[in-house]
Amino acid sequence: MRVHVQDEFLAVKVWDAWVRIFHWSLVASIVAAYFFTEDGDVPHEIAGYIALGLVIARIVWGFVGTGYARFAQFAPSLRALRTYIAAMASRQEPRFLGHNPAGGMMVITLLVVALVAGISGWMMTTDAFWGEEWLIALHKTASNLLMVLAGVHVTGVIYTSWRHRENLIRAMITGRKSKS
Repeated sequence: MRVHVQDEFLAVKVWDAWVRIFHWSLVASIVAAYFFTEDGDVPHEIAGYIALGLVIARIVWGFVGTGYARFAQFAPSLRALRTYIAAMASRQEPRFLGHNPAGGMMVITLLVVALVAGISGWMMTTDAFWGEEWLIALHKTASNLLMVLAGVHVTGVIYTSWRHRENLIRAMITGRKSKS
């Protein structure tokens, strides 16, 4: 019988406040840039600059931040990723307190693609690259890929929450996960 953990003292602090604020702020800025602003308009650029700044700050935090925020804690080797995916296929994947290898790889991929979208968007505003078709195509491709990856990420969160009977969305709000 699995006991549902509600007492705070039975839970472990996993996601620090910066990671949680970063996560939800990035979601808001990307959704605003993609769905609620027009390409090239000032609100679109502001949302994009906020997203780019957040991604750069998160990359720094990945090297100097708290334990579960560090890339060294969750960036998987290809072997670990293959092993985890094979375990998922056989429905025997282990639970991780921090990111599992698939989740860790998704975080890195999302950061890289968001960085490409942000830098290409900024470059499009400069005199040197104004109107460059290849850059416009890169920005559009990165932005669309980011939306696809976000959908895969959300699907993975829902699947992992269901498989391990824990609410990962709540954990990304409170910063806490059950020890077991």
